[in-house]
Amino acid sequence: MREARYGPASTEQVLGALPVVAGFCRRLDIAGIIDRAVPVREIAYATHGQVIEALIANRLTSPSPMIHVGAWARQFAVGHALGLDPGVLNDDRIARALDALAPVLQQVTGSVGAAAIGAYGIDVSQLHWDMTSISLYGDYPGGDTEFPQPKFGHPKDRRPDLKQIQAGVATAADGAVPVFWAPYSGGAGEVSQVVGAMEALRRLAGPRRFLLVGDSKLLSYTNIAAMIGARVDFLAPASKPFVPAAVLAGCDYAAATPVDYIAERDTTRPAGQRGHYRVVEDTMTITGPRKKDPSFTVRRVFVYSSARAGAAATARTKKLDRAREDLGRLTRGLGSRHYPTPEKVTARVTAIAAHRRVGDYLRTTIGTDHNRRPTLHWHFDQAAIDTEAATDGWYALLTNLPATVTAAHVLARYKNQPATSERRYHDLKGPLAVAPMFLHTNRRIAALIGVLCLALLVYCLVEREVRRNLTPATKLDGLYAGRPAIPTAGLIFTALATLRLRNATSDSTPEITQPDSVQLRLLDLLRIDPRRTR
Repeated sequence: MREARYGPASTEQVLGALPVVAGFCRRLDIAGIIDRAVPVREIAYATHGQVIEALIANRLTSPSPMIHVGAWARQFAVGHALGLDPGVLNDDRIARALDALAPVLQQVTGSVGAAAIGAYGIDVSQLHWDMTSISLYGDYPGGDTEFPQPKFGHPKDRRPDLKQIQAGVATAADGAVPVFWAPYSGGAGEVSQVVGAMEALRRLAGPRRFLLVGDSKLLSYTNIAAMIGARVDFLAPASKPFVPAAVLAGCDYAAATPVDYIAERDTTRPAGQRGHYRVVEDTMTITGPRKKDPSFTVRRVFVYSSARAGAAATARTKKLDRAREDLGRLTRGLGSRHYPTPEKVTARVTAIAAHRRVGDYLRTTIGTDHNRRPTLHWHFDQAAIDTEAATDGWYALLTNLPATVTAAHVLARYKNQPATSERRYHDLKGPLAVAPMFLHTNRRIAALIGVLCLALLVYCLVEREVRRNLTPATKLDGLYAGRPAIPTAGLIFTALATLRLRNATSDSTPEITQPDSVQLRLLDLLRIDPRRTR
């Protein structure tokens, strides 16, 4: 039997995308900005900025819990790429860096965002604002009142049993790059955070006038008044308080103008299978809660989407069919041990109506027969169904964009939103592994959200730079399974992940594995030379 033997530890380390991360962090001056905000003593082994950059690199190469970052640093060539001793990155030092970052996070956020705009020429004429929730493990009683509080709320991941913290991100339409971000308490209402975010974006954009795009929570009387007063353009879908369903039902399909717009999902489909859009516009006056409040007249663009209409009709048919099945089972079980009384039947009908969302058109009569057994007669109100069906495919956009921007162009600007903010939230919670989160204090939670968003900024800038420098081509040969593919940050970081560094011995210099053709092409597009250290 052949036996293995113990030997010295390998002198090879994973290099991966560390040189790319280090290069972008240097250009953004992330460590310098943090160190100027929270300097440390000269005798310190590492500055707060260096530790934060290491956390950014960890999230972009191999996301790890804080306690395992030191092990990651020993496996990866952190010393070569970041000029940092892996032994420094213990959980206590990381915690102190997060504690130091939290009070100056807003200052750092603004400075790094401005550096990104200046260094990479990001166009901030159109910004997309949205918030998302991040679930937390732990109770977090009595958090630091100076920082966002973990609270129960309406989590996007449908974990109401967990407290949450929220993050808001403003993304530039140019390359879907996040240029501003901030943490918020778990119970904070999204609509009440808009004015603060808008003011921060005004400082970031400088004298440029920009368009702020968001979901329906962007709009309230207070927010609209603030944006108009600040000379900020806005665009968002109107919620029911602004445009009731009855108004949508009154829209005339024939009077609407066809729009030459093709959704991204339809670009590969035959012309006959693509969704189509129509628009028609008018104006509406927004009034305040008090008589003395000024009123504002804004443009209202009604949009018809055939894809949205088809989806609404299909969804309604499914929920009606499922409700019929549930009500049929209930009818067959009347008088059984499960439904022996009218009260039990009423409770079950209420549950079905809520679960299947058919309460608006379910009509029921519940009573008892001569044997005192419960009875149930039900039907769906066809008039109510028809009223709802009249709104299928229609929604309204409110904006203060000038009339020179046509209704068709208003739609095009709004439809660009899912490709920016929603896509970046997917990256934040997917490749960067933001959730679920567990730290000891809400101070460190706020700082870690800042670190994650800094990592997201680098992640998005890498993608943007490859695509811009690849132009006019749109695909990179061999990027995905040996085939051409549109460069995404995920594919770029995956392609670079196999680079390795053989550490120097007493009579040699460090060696990097020879990059393959795809890696060489990516490094060239990014203007990064992995042989150079800090």
